[in-house]
Amino acid sequence: MTAINIGDRVSITLTDGVADVRMTRPDKRNALDGAMFVSLAEAGERLKTMAGVRVAVLSGEGASFCAGLDFATMAALATGVDSDGRDNPGLLQESGITHLGQQVAWVWQEVPVPVIAAVHGHAIGGGIQVALGADIRIVHPDTKLSVREVHWGLVPDMTGTMMLSQLVRADVAKELVITARMFDGREAFALGIATKLSDTPLDDALVMAREIAGRSPDAVRGAKALLNGLFNAGAAEQFAEERRVIRSLVGTQNQAEAVAANFENRPANFIDPT
Repeated sequence: MTAINIGDRVSITLTDGVADVRMTRPDKRNALDGAMFVSLAEAGERLKTMAGVRVAVLSGEGASFCAGLDFATMAALATGVDSDGRDNPGLLQESGITHLGQQVAWVWQEVPVPVIAAVHGHAIGGGIQVALGADIRIVHPDTKLSVREVHWGLVPDMTGTMMLSQLVRADVAKELVITARMFDGREAFALGIATKLSDTPLDDALVMAREIAGRSPDAVRGAKALLNGLFNAGAAEQFAEERRVIRSLVGTQNQAEAVAANFENRPANFIDPT
Protein backbone atom coordinates (compact mmCIF):
# COMPACT_ATOMS: atom_id res chain seq x y z
CA MET A 1 0.00 0.00 0.00
CA THR A 2 1.19 3.51 -0.86
CA ALA A 3 -0.27 6.56 0.90
CA ILE A 4 0.25 10.19 -0.14
CA ASN A 5 -1.16 13.40 1.32
CA ILE A 6 -1.31 16.40 -1.00
CA GLY A 7 -1.37 19.25 1.44
CA ASP A 8 -4.34 18.96 3.79
CA ARG A 9 -6.91 18.82 1.01
CA VAL A 10 -6.45 15.51 -0.87
CA SER A 11 -5.12 12.05 -0.06
CA ILE A 12 -4.23 9.14 -2.35
CA THR A 13 -4.01 5.54 -1.12
CA LEU A 14 -2.91 2.94 -3.67
CA THR A 15 -3.84 -0.68 -2.90
CA ASP A 16 -3.66 -3.54 -5.40
CA GLY A 17 -3.91 -1.23 -8.40
CA VAL A 18 -6.79 0.87 -7.01
CA ALA A 19 -6.00 4.51 -6.21
CA ASP A 20 -8.42 5.77 -3.54
CA VAL A 21 -8.42 9.56 -4.01
CA ARG A 22 -10.27 11.57 -1.38
CA MET A 23 -10.96 15.23 -0.83
CA THR A 24 -10.17 15.84 2.83
CA ARG A 25 -11.90 19.07 3.81
CA PRO A 26 -14.97 17.56 5.48
CA ASP A 27 -15.60 20.54 7.79
CA LYS A 28 -16.37 22.63 4.68
CA ARG A 29 -18.11 19.85 2.73
CA ASN A 30 -14.96 19.70 0.58
CA ALA A 31 -15.70 23.14 -0.84
CA LEU A 32 -13.27 24.43 -3.46
CA ASP A 33 -10.76 27.04 -2.30
CA GLY A 34 -7.36 27.85 -3.75
CA ALA A 35 -5.65 25.02 -1.88
CA MET A 36 -8.25 22.50 -3.01
CA PHE A 37 -7.89 23.56 -6.64
CA VAL A 38 -4.13 23.07 -6.47
CA SER A 39 -4.35 19.76 -4.60
CA LEU A 40 -6.94 18.19 -6.90
CA ALA A 41 -4.98 19.15 -10.01
CA GLU A 42 -1.77 17.81 -8.45
CA ALA A 43 -3.51 14.56 -7.46
CA GLY A 44 -4.50 14.01 -11.06
CA GLU A 45 -0.98 14.74 -12.24
CA ARG A 46 0.42 12.23 -9.74
CA LEU A 47 -1.94 9.53 -11.01
CA LYS A 48 -0.76 10.01 -14.59
CA THR A 49 2.67 8.59 -13.78
CA MET A 50 2.20 6.70 -10.49
CA ALA A 51 3.47 3.15 -10.84
CA GLY A 52 0.92 0.38 -10.39
CA VAL A 53 -2.27 2.44 -10.84
CA ARG A 54 -4.94 0.58 -12.82
CA VAL A 55 -8.07 2.51 -11.79
CA ALA A 56 -8.94 5.43 -9.50
CA VAL A 57 -11.88 6.21 -7.23
CA LEU A 58 -12.56 9.87 -6.43
CA SER A 59 -14.65 10.74 -3.36
CA GLY A 60 -15.06 13.28 -0.58
CA GLU A 61 -14.68 12.64 3.13
CA GLY A 62 -17.46 13.59 5.52
CA ALA A 63 -21.02 14.58 4.63
CA SER A 64 -20.53 15.56 0.99
CA PHE A 65 -18.61 14.89 -2.19
CA CYS A 66 -18.03 18.60 -2.90
CA ALA A 67 -20.30 21.57 -2.17
CA GLY A 68 -18.71 23.76 -4.86
CA LEU A 69 -16.84 27.04 -4.58
CA ASP A 70 -16.47 28.17 -0.98
CA PHE A 71 -18.18 31.40 0.05
CA ALA A 72 -14.97 33.36 0.60
CA THR A 73 -13.83 32.64 -2.94
CA MET A 74 -17.30 33.46 -4.27
CA ALA A 75 -17.32 36.80 -2.46
CA ALA A 76 -13.89 37.65 -3.90
CA LEU A 77 -15.10 36.87 -7.42
CA ALA A 78 -17.94 39.36 -7.07
CA THR A 79 -15.39 42.14 -6.54
CA GLY A 80 -13.52 41.22 -9.71
CA VAL A 81 -10.36 40.65 -7.67
CA ASP A 82 -8.23 37.74 -8.82
CA SER A 83 -5.06 36.45 -7.19
CA ASP A 84 -1.92 36.04 -9.26
CA GLY A 85 -0.51 33.09 -7.32
CA ARG A 86 -0.45 29.41 -8.20
CA ASP A 87 -3.75 28.93 -6.38
CA ASN A 88 -5.56 31.23 -8.83
CA PRO A 89 -8.35 29.15 -10.47
CA GLY A 90 -8.04 31.36 -13.57
CA LEU A 91 -4.35 30.62 -14.07
CA LEU A 92 -3.79 28.94 -17.44
CA GLN A 93 -2.07 25.57 -17.18
CA GLU A 94 1.05 24.49 -19.05
CA SER A 95 -1.01 22.56 -21.62
CA GLY A 96 -2.76 25.78 -22.63
CA ILE A 97 -6.07 23.87 -22.86
CA THR A 98 -7.39 24.57 -19.36
CA HIS A 99 -7.02 27.05 -16.55
CA LEU A 100 -6.62 25.68 -13.03
CA GLY A 101 -10.36 25.77 -12.35
CA GLN A 102 -11.02 23.66 -15.45
CA GLN A 103 -8.09 21.36 -14.80
CA VAL A 104 -9.48 20.02 -11.50
CA ALA A 105 -12.31 18.48 -13.57
CA TRP A 106 -10.48 17.79 -16.84
CA VAL A 107 -7.44 16.12 -15.30
CA TRP A 108 -9.49 12.96 -14.65
CA GLN A 109 -9.97 12.65 -18.41
CA GLU A 110 -6.21 13.04 -18.91
CA VAL A 111 -5.43 10.31 -16.36
CA PRO A 112 -4.89 7.22 -18.56
CA VAL A 113 -6.83 4.84 -16.30
CA PRO A 114 -10.58 4.88 -15.58
CA VAL A 115 -11.72 7.27 -12.85
CA ILE A 116 -14.89 6.48 -10.87
CA ALA A 117 -16.52 9.26 -8.83
CA ALA A 118 -18.37 8.14 -5.68
CA VAL A 119 -20.83 10.97 -5.06
CA HIS A 120 -22.88 11.62 -1.93
CA GLY A 121 -24.28 14.52 0.09
CA HIS A 122 -23.74 17.47 -2.23
CA ALA A 123 -22.23 17.93 -5.69
CA ILE A 124 -22.98 21.54 -6.48
CA GLY A 125 -21.48 24.01 -8.97
CA GLY A 126 -17.80 23.19 -9.18
CA GLY A 127 -18.52 19.98 -7.28
CA ILE A 128 -20.77 18.53 -9.96
CA GLN A 129 -18.29 19.63 -12.61
CA VAL A 130 -15.50 17.68 -10.86
CA ALA A 131 -17.79 14.64 -10.82
CA LEU A 132 -18.63 15.12 -14.50
CA GLY A 133 -14.91 14.94 -15.25
CA ALA A 134 -14.80 11.34 -14.04
CA ASP A 135 -15.44 8.46 -16.44
CA ILE A 136 -18.13 6.85 -14.26
CA ARG A 137 -20.33 8.29 -11.48
CA ILE A 138 -21.87 6.18 -8.70
CA VAL A 139 -24.30 8.44 -6.84
CA HIS A 140 -26.34 8.16 -3.65
CA PRO A 141 -30.06 8.65 -4.42
CA ASP A 142 -30.38 11.50 -1.90
CA THR A 143 -27.40 13.47 -3.21
CA LYS A 144 -28.24 17.12 -3.88
CA LEU A 145 -26.81 18.21 -7.24
CA SER A 146 -26.93 21.47 -9.15
CA VAL A 147 -25.16 23.18 -12.03
CA ARG A 148 -25.31 26.24 -9.80
CA GLU A 149 -23.28 28.97 -11.46
CA VAL A 150 -26.12 31.04 -12.95
CA HIS A 151 -27.52 31.35 -9.41
CA TRP A 152 -24.38 33.40 -8.65
CA GLY A 153 -24.44 35.41 -11.88
CA LEU A 154 -21.84 33.18 -13.56
CA VAL A 155 -21.69 30.29 -16.02
CA PRO A 156 -20.18 26.80 -15.69
CA ASP A 157 -16.51 27.29 -16.53
CA MET A 158 -14.89 24.10 -15.19
CA THR A 159 -15.43 22.04 -18.37
CA GLY A 160 -19.03 21.45 -17.29
CA THR A 161 -20.65 22.78 -20.46
CA MET A 162 -18.91 20.16 -22.56
CA MET A 163 -19.10 17.24 -20.14
CA LEU A 164 -22.79 17.79 -19.34
CA SER A 165 -23.67 18.05 -23.04
CA GLN A 166 -22.20 14.58 -23.61
CA LEU A 167 -24.58 13.03 -21.10
CA VAL A 168 -27.97 14.70 -21.57
CA ARG A 169 -30.11 16.14 -24.37
CA ALA A 170 -29.46 19.73 -25.39
CA ASP A 171 -32.73 21.00 -23.90
CA VAL A 172 -32.03 19.23 -20.61
CA ALA A 173 -28.53 20.68 -20.42
CA LYS A 174 -29.90 24.17 -21.04
CA GLU A 175 -32.65 23.74 -18.45
CA LEU A 176 -30.25 22.53 -15.76
CA VAL A 177 -27.70 25.27 -16.45
CA ILE A 178 -30.10 28.20 -16.92
CA THR A 179 -32.40 27.43 -13.98
CA ALA A 180 -29.51 26.41 -11.69
CA ARG A 181 -32.06 24.28 -9.84
CA MET A 182 -31.30 21.54 -7.34
CA PHE A 183 -32.04 17.91 -8.24
CA ASP A 184 -31.38 14.61 -6.51
CA GLY A 185 -29.45 11.51 -7.42
CA ARG A 186 -32.56 9.72 -8.65
CA GLU A 187 -33.18 12.40 -11.24
CA ALA A 188 -29.48 12.46 -12.09
CA PHE A 189 -29.71 8.76 -12.92
CA ALA A 190 -32.90 9.20 -14.96
CA LEU A 191 -31.22 11.99 -16.95
CA GLY A 192 -28.03 10.00 -17.55
CA ILE A 193 -25.74 12.06 -15.31
CA ALA A 194 -25.33 9.29 -12.73
CA THR A 195 -24.06 6.00 -14.12
CA LYS A 196 -25.45 4.00 -11.20
CA LEU A 197 -27.32 4.67 -7.95
CA SER A 198 -26.12 3.24 -4.69
CA ASP A 199 -26.86 3.62 -1.00
CA THR A 200 -23.13 3.02 -0.45
CA PRO A 201 -21.48 4.75 -3.43
CA LEU A 202 -17.89 4.58 -2.15
CA ASP A 203 -18.14 0.89 -1.30
CA ASP A 204 -19.67 0.09 -4.68
CA ALA A 205 -17.14 2.27 -6.51
CA LEU A 206 -14.30 0.36 -4.85
CA VAL A 207 -15.91 -2.97 -5.80
CA MET A 208 -16.14 -1.84 -9.43
CA ALA A 209 -12.59 -0.52 -9.27
CA ARG A 210 -11.24 -3.84 -8.04
CA GLU A 211 -13.03 -5.61 -10.90
CA ILE A 212 -11.49 -3.21 -13.43
CA ALA A 213 -8.07 -3.62 -11.79
CA GLY A 214 -8.33 -7.33 -12.59
CA ARG A 215 -8.62 -6.65 -16.34
CA SER A 216 -5.68 -6.25 -18.69
CA PRO A 217 -4.31 -2.78 -17.89
CA ASP A 218 -3.21 -2.29 -21.48
CA ALA A 219 -6.70 -3.03 -22.81
CA VAL A 220 -8.38 -0.81 -20.20
CA ARG A 221 -6.11 2.13 -20.98
CA GLY A 222 -6.53 1.59 -24.70
CA ALA A 223 -10.32 1.51 -24.37
CA LYS A 224 -10.41 4.78 -22.41
CA ALA A 225 -8.11 6.46 -24.93
CA LEU A 226 -10.25 5.36 -27.89
CA LEU A 227 -13.51 6.50 -26.31
CA ASN A 228 -12.00 9.81 -25.19
CA GLY A 229 -10.88 10.40 -28.76
CA LEU A 230 -14.54 10.28 -29.79
CA PHE A 231 -16.12 12.08 -26.86
CA ASN A 232 -13.60 14.83 -26.20
CA ALA A 233 -13.07 16.28 -29.67
CA GLY A 234 -13.29 20.07 -29.61
CA ALA A 235 -12.42 20.32 -25.92
CA ALA A 236 -9.78 23.04 -26.28
CA GLU A 237 -12.12 25.32 -28.23
CA GLN A 238 -15.03 24.84 -25.82
CA PHE A 239 -12.87 25.45 -22.76
CA ALA A 240 -11.54 28.65 -24.32
CA GLU A 241 -15.14 29.80 -24.79
CA GLU A 242 -15.90 29.01 -21.14
CA ARG A 243 -12.97 31.19 -20.12
CA ARG A 244 -14.05 34.00 -22.43
CA VAL A 245 -17.63 34.08 -21.16
CA ILE A 246 -16.75 33.79 -17.46
CA ARG A 247 -14.26 36.65 -17.78
CA SER A 248 -16.99 38.81 -19.31
CA LEU A 249 -19.16 38.20 -16.22
CA VAL A 250 -16.87 38.20 -13.18
CA GLY A 251 -17.12 41.43 -11.21
CA THR A 252 -19.83 42.99 -13.38
CA GLN A 253 -22.75 44.83 -11.79
CA ASN A 254 -25.19 41.98 -12.36
CA GLN A 255 -22.79 39.34 -11.09
CA ALA A 256 -22.02 41.33 -7.95
CA GLU A 257 -25.77 41.85 -7.46
CA ALA A 258 -26.43 38.10 -7.75
CA VAL A 259 -23.92 37.40 -4.99
CA ALA A 260 -25.12 40.25 -2.78
CA ALA A 261 -28.77 39.27 -3.15
CA ASN A 262 -28.00 35.69 -2.19
CA PHE A 263 -25.90 36.65 0.81
CA GLU A 264 -28.55 39.18 1.93
CA ASN A 265 -31.46 36.80 1.24
CA ARG A 266 -33.38 39.28 -0.90
CA PRO A 267 -34.65 39.50 -4.50
CA ALA A 268 -31.97 40.61 -6.96
CA ASN A 269 -32.24 43.89 -8.83
CA PHE A 270 -30.63 43.19 -12.17
CA ILE A 271 -30.14 45.58 -15.10
CA ASP A 272 -30.95 44.45 -18.65
CA PRO A 273 -28.07 44.14 -21.13
CA THR A 274 -27.80 47.00 -23.59
